Amino acid sequence: MKQLPPDTVRLLSSSQVITSVVNVVKELVENSLDAGALNIDVKLENFGLDRIEVRDNGHGIKAVDAPVVAIRHFTSKICSHEDLEHLETYGFRGEALGSICAVAEVAVTTKTEADDVSIQYSLDSTGTIVSQKPSHLDQGTTVSVTKLFRNLPVRRQFYSSTKKCKEELKKVQELLMAYALIKPELRLLLVHNKVVIWQKAKAADDRSALVATLGSGIVPNLLPCHQRQEQPKIIIDGFFPKPGVDCSSTSSSTPEKTFIFINNRPVHHKEVMKLLRQHYSAQYPEDSARHRYPIIVIKITVSPSAVDVNLTPDKTQVLLHNKEAVLTAVEALLVSLYGFRPGSDLPPEQQLNHETLPPPPLQTDASQLKNKRSDVRDDNVLTEAETHADSAQSSDVSLERQASNTSSSSSTADDWIDDGIATKTSSVSKSPERRGHADVSAAETRKHQISAEDWSRGTALVDSVSGEPLQPIVILQPSTPSPSNSDEAKIQRSPGKKMLNAITEKPAALTAYDMIRNRTTRSPLSPVALFEKDTRAEVLREKPAASLQDISIAVQEKWNILGEGDRKKYEEKARKSLQHYNQKTTAEGLREPDEKAPRTKLQGQKRKPPLSNQQLMDQLFARPQKKPKAPVSRPSWPVPCSVPALRLQLQRLSSQSSGAPRGLHLVNQLASQSTWVILCGQRLMLLNPFRVEETLLFKRLLENNILPSVSLQNPVQLTDGSLGGAEYVQTLCNMEKQNPDLTGGVLFSDPRLVANGFKIKLTAGTNERHLEVTEMADCVPFLGVEDLREILTAVHHRKASTVRECRPLKVTNYLQAEAVRLARQLPITLPREDVEQIIRRMEQQLGESSHICIHGRPFFQHLHPRCAGDHNVQNMATTVAL
Repeated sequence: MKQLPPDTVRLLSSSQVITSVVNVVKELVENSLDAGALNIDVKLENFGLDRIEVRDNGHGIKAVDAPVVAIRHFTSKICSHEDLEHLETYGFRGEALGSICAVAEVAVTTKTEADDVSIQYSLDSTGTIVSQKPSHLDQGTTVSVTKLFRNLPVRRQFYSSTKKCKEELKKVQELLMAYALIKPELRLLLVHNKVVIWQKAKAADDRSALVATLGSGIVPNLLPCHQRQEQPKIIIDGFFPKPGVDCSSTSSSTPEKTFIFINNRPVHHKEVMKLLRQHYSAQYPEDSARHRYPIIVIKITVSPSAVDVNLTPDKTQVLLHNKEAVLTAVEALLVSLYGFRPGSDLPPEQQLNHETLPPPPLQTDASQLKNKRSDVRDDNVLTEAETHADSAQSSDVSLERQASNTSSSSSTADDWIDDGIATKTSSVSKSPERRGHADVSAAETRKHQISAEDWSRGTALVDSVSGEPLQPIVILQPSTPSPSNSDEAKIQRSPGKKMLNAITEKPAALTAYDMIRNRTTRSPLSPVALFEKDTRAEVLREKPAASLQDISIAVQEKWNILGEGDRKKYEEKARKSLQHYNQKTTAEGLREPDEKAPRTKLQGQKRKPPLSNQQLMDQLFARPQKKPKAPVSRPSWPVPCSVPALRLQLQRLSSQSSGAPRGLHLVNQLASQSTWVILCGQRLMLLNPFRVEETLLFKRLLENNILPSVSLQNPVQLTDGSLGGAEYVQTLCNMEKQNPDLTGGVLFSDPRLVANGFKIKLTAGTNERHLEVTEMADCVPFLGVEDLREILTAVHHRKASTVRECRPLKVTNYLQAEAVRLARQLPITLPREDVEQIIRRMEQQLGESSHICIHGRPFFQHLHPRCAGDHNVQNMATTVAL
């Protein structure tokens, strides 16, 4: 390690301040991740105030670096502030351990791959090593933080209430969940007071990590998305709620399940969060969805030089160099997924693009086939566009729009404009006959710049030969020489048998038919949108320097204070706009194409839109009705068959086959992923391995588990009356004891008492003896003297000599619940080797007497109770295995 130079220290002068338990856990976990750890265990005692321990299996700390491991501004992550432009680690300041040492007692145990044994270092408040000793831990680093805020009573007083402590524990769990999502190969464990709160096993991919972290009930409603942009380089990955899914299953009332990562770092970004909430809630008409937070995992990857992480001490807020480009890329992905939201705060140019162009397709697995089809369609468009190549001789024509290289933000209309102009220009340049026309047209184009009015009217691109504006693509109808086909066409055009089309009859902002016939229709505006359209100019005159967000807020405030009469006017306008839109879309679907209408060049009037090709398209793409085929007669002949003869043959095969295999043999796993088919002699049965595992865990806990006990402020006195008689007191005194201490007191060391959470002290006086309970387990609710009497009853009457025979009912129920909880933490799909091991343990520990789980349900269920013989069972087992 090397000390940072003074100029870098001044640049990173935001001193690390430890204000909570989450800060300590976050710094230690990030150090473990920077060390290449794949297993991280976080253990807390008293919500982290008494003890915080973070253990990993990383590279460890070298012995030469140990003296300065907690000295401020000593780090192995960077050497100067220039290294921040290539930062790939979570930490970089070298202040985390030093800040923790200032408010707590810290001990570091570490071992590298080259070391023989691990060394435990004790540090003082300045980070200096005060003592060291060998330890038994394996490779990796373990940091133990005890007595947090011991010298800051005000901060420790902040966690005096149980509510604050539980909130802090929940924040620690949410922090670990974030790292579990960003690193699927990481195994995490969170323990509080020796009880497992949350854990996550290693996962193969991001989706498996999502299932292990958020649960299998949420993931089916999420859609994986990917977007890539080159200039500037921005990569967006993640899982987003599927459009149209019930908001109660894909959102929550708090933002704890909205995960935002920038360069694999969990951050809080208000602008990105606002975009996610706006576009997600816009698809639901009810107002309740606007106050909820979507369940989203979004990973934004940009260049390290474009991110400033050194903003806050906890590094949860960052500054982006290309923030507008990142927000535009995120919004493009959201628009392609949920559609355009008219009420969003966008610049006028972006709003125009959203209104006139369809949303770009998502680059998901399901959309790759659509992209291939669109490529073929674009080739056809270019082929038709080459016939009008005479009008595109100028390569200087520039349509001012923002260029984007993202793989998911290109639309069919943009491709038609850009590729069509490029193709026409290239074809003209290759044709020597038209080179003269190209020069003349280029000169005219330079003189007359294309205006927005000509472009909107459709007169911007003109055919140099005919002088007419370029027309949209015409769908050519194949020749129909037979009269029968012409009759069918007439019948199909008849209004009585008109084919309904859901695309043209359903109101939408922009449909596929609009793009094919080059007729874009504005969607009807809402009353709020009409009011905003009228009021935005007034707000801009009042506040010329106001931002878009301020303008939207001001418009919203004016709408809230608008009177009822004015509101009804805007509602009436919106209703008329909707009626006009419905009439227009219906008329376009019913209008007949007029191919004989001459096309004239009218510069002073608005160009008429091309007619609809609806009926022609229905004729071309309608599915032909299949004629029913006549049944084909198949040759058949009778075969003699007798059920008694078949049964006799099966019995003969059964007698000839060898004896049934003994023991349990796995066949295969069923589709439910929790049940296995096994072969037991001549019977096929279903095995539930989780029930077996619960029973084995419960048996092991009954025999070996020792309940942790805590000291009692007021010891409980034991008398003949409280224990139920003098014979129980005598039974207690006959149990195993330790050697007397200096005060003459003797502690009972009998495992039947200690394993059940009781520590009893015997003090012998001159005339009488005193018995008192000094420690008792607090993990079992309402454990008391009655349970101790239950233990003594088992010893006195039933002569119980083992711990399992002396378990009280409350302790038994507690251990049963623990066995169920541990069994539920197993993965849903168990590999074959684990199931075989469970069966071997069952045969060794349980035998053949008890095959019932702790809930009274059997391990095995007969799949085929009546079989004709071993040969049939073997055949059925082979079929199930296949």
